[in-house]
This record gives sequence, C-alpha cells and structure tokens, in this order.
Amino acid sequence: MPIEIAEWLHSLGLARYSEAFAENAVDWAILQKLTSDDLKEIGVAAVGHRRKLLEAIAALGEAVPASTANLPPSATAAPPRVEEAERRQLTVMFCDLVGSTPLAARLDPEDLREVIGAYHRTVADAVAGFDGFVAKYMGDGVLVYFGYPRAHEDDAERAVRAGLGVIDAVVRLDIKSIELQARVGIATGLVVVGDLIGEGSAQEQSVVGETPNLAARLQTLAEPGAVVIAAGTRRLVGELFEYRDLGAVEVKGIAAPVPAWQVLRPSAVASRFEALRGSVLTPLVGRDEEIGLLLRRWVRAKAGDGQVVLVSGEPGIGKSRLTAALTERLHGEPHLRLRYFCSPYHQNSALFPLIGQIGRAAGFERGDQSASRLEKLEALLARAEPPEEDVALIADLLSLPASERHPLPNLSPQRKKEKTLGALIGQLEGLARQQPVVLVFEDAH
Repeated sequence: MPIEIAEWLHSLGLARYSEAFAENAVDWAILQKLTSDDLKEIGVAAVGHRRKLLEAIAALGEAVPASTANLPPSATAAPPRVEEAERRQLTVMFCDLVGSTPLAARLDPEDLREVIGAYHRTVADAVAGFDGFVAKYMGDGVLVYFGYPRAHEDDAERAVRAGLGVIDAVVRLDIKSIELQARVGIATGLVVVGDLIGEGSAQEQSVVGETPNLAARLQTLAEPGAVVIAAGTRRLVGELFEYRDLGAVEVKGIAAPVPAWQVLRPSAVASRFEALRGSVLTPLVGRDEEIGLLLRRWVRAKAGDGQVVLVSGEPGIGKSRLTAALTERLHGEPHLRLRYFCSPYHQNSALFPLIGQIGRAAGFERGDQSASRLEKLEALLARAEPPEEDVALIADLLSLPASERHPLPNLSPQRKKEKTLGALIGQLEGLARQQPVVLVFEDAH
C-alpha cells in the first residue's frame, strides 16, 4: 500500500486500519470504489468508523487530503467514471418530508436548513444500512436506487425495509422541537441507468424509464408515515411484509390505474423461502441422492450419533426446497424440529436466529405485554426442566425483565454470556433426551 494512504488514515484518526488496507492491496484507485461491505471484509467492524471512512472517501473527489497535497496528480485524482449507460432492473425509492412548505413559512431559513439537513442525514443513514444509493437530494425529497451501482438478489426487500426504517427514524428525530414525518413511494422495473448529465457539482447519473416516475407518484399518494409500493415490488417481496391493499389508484402521467399497496410492517412469517414462494411447492426432481444422504444421517442421529450436514450452493439452486423435502419425509416419525432463520439485516446480533426461534415457539404475539411473554416462555422452557437461573438468562436474552420467580444473577458481561450459551445448550440437551431433534439453520451465510 502506498505510504500516503497510511498517512491519510492517520489524518482521520484511523491509523489502526493501515495494516488491513495494506494486506488487501488497497491503492488510491481501489480506495474510492470501496463500499460498506468491502470495509467490513477488510476488518472495519465499527459502524462509526465505516461511516467516517465512506464520507472521507467521497470527499476525495472534491478535495485532496492534506497528507497527499504534495503527491503527483495521478496519485490523488479520482478514478475515471464509467459513462456508459446500462439496462437493468432497479428498485427506486422516493422519500418526501411531509409539510415542508408550512415549515418553510414558519422557520427562519437557517433553522429550516438545520431541519432539512438532519432529515437528509437520517434518510442517508437508513438507506446505507441496506446498501442503497442516494442518487439525488431535491429539497425535501430524496431519490434512492437499490440495485445500482451494486446489485443484490433482494434489492426490492432492501428498499422496503429501508423505507420502513426511514419512516420510523424521521418520526424519532428531535430537532427544533418539531414533529417530522416522511412518506415513501417504491417501484421496481427496467430502466436505463448510468448516463452522466450536467456538469460540475450539478452532475448526476440519470435513470430513464417509467419506474422512477411511478415511485415519485406513489409517494405523493402515500399518507404521512406510510410506505406505498407498486405491483412490481409487491411481486418480488411476497409475504415478507404485511400490507393494506389500496386497489388500483389513479396516477398522474399514467393512462391506466395502477395497483398499489401500503406496507404496514414485516410479517410474522420467519422463513424467507415460504414467504417468497408460498405453501404450494413444485415437485423435487433429480435430488434422490441428496435426500438419501440426509435420511441416512437422520438414522444415525436417531441412534444417538449426532450428525451435522452443510447444504451449500448458489442462490436458487434448491437448498431450502431440499430441506422442505426432508421435512416431508420425516412427517410421520416422532421428532422435534427447530428452525432458525439467519438474516443479513441482523449481523450485529449473533444470537438473533435463536431469539427468533424461541419467540415463535413460545407463541409471542405482537401486542403481548412482558408479563404475558414471560409466562409463555416459562411454559415453553418447562419441557426441558431447566434450572431457575437458565430461565432468567434466556428471559434476559429475549429482553424480558427479571421476575421474583426467576431473579437474574449478578454476573460480569463475559460470565453472563458464557452462562447464557450454556443455558441454550442445556435447553437443547433437555429436549434431545426426550426425542430426536432436527435443527435447521436457514441462510447461515
């Protein structure tokens, strides 16, 4: 790595990452192409450090860091931008601040600037968490792309989750004692993206197609604090969310009414496979060998010889379908099946799959009070006859308050972590003593 990058990191107070950048062969050309995911892989674990680096990298196109002022222009120049447009499927999100015109009439311009700036930062932070690309700020409006410049197989889902996150974050903004609300429109479709238009600071990458116009129109139809999506997005996100069908709505500039849905919240369906494909499965063809291997491992597990099988492959190859087929084969046999669903949106919570599984198994409902949830949890855990301390630790893991029946022991954080993991293992062992157990971890990657 050029010594000047190490100096640049030092100027940001992030010299600790110099060695990691060097090991990953990051030079000036690569530096300005780094994404949040790239920084994670390099080893920048702290969210604050990643945000600081991304902002500093973006600033390189506008100003050269002081530590590189004496370098030749070729060393500090931003890499040339690709100006070729491309045709691709894009999910476009248009976000608007509700009531900005009355705000402009009430507030001093400097106060209004502070409010709008806080709103823009809030939207950008919510979008960055799902790897969206803020394409343009338009006063109180924000245009965001999911699927460009970096594409994911779940861009439509990312956009909807980001939209719900924006709505929630804007409501919680505390700025000038003003209550703020946003509304969001989302649409998915084919566009041509990448053409550079304008010059200097006004330059931007344009998107041509009906999709951005539809997203903007749906945003105007949304109620304050609502996320409204078009049919293309609705088809891709399946039953991952709960919706309110708005029917066919009249949209300015589009001849025929278009179907629209308001997204209410993430659904209670934990399995992505089931949420996206429904309960009716296509026949499984050509997987007899794999099914046979799983069944042979199951026979050994029932005999007391625990087995672990990793099913890996490219997205869409049929991993979840194979798991569903195994479940069908075991339907008539006495056993207990525990399903754990990992999520790329909860990477900071290593035990998220276990927390979700326990909550589902206990029958937690969205409106349950803490006391009701604790009773359900006690009933669930009683099957394995755990010690009282284990009940308290697992209840704490699920963010339930300690009770007189199950007081939480006073432990150091490290010891508490060890005891909690031990309680979870003890619960599993207690169940396995009663009958064979099948554990399925979905999306472990």
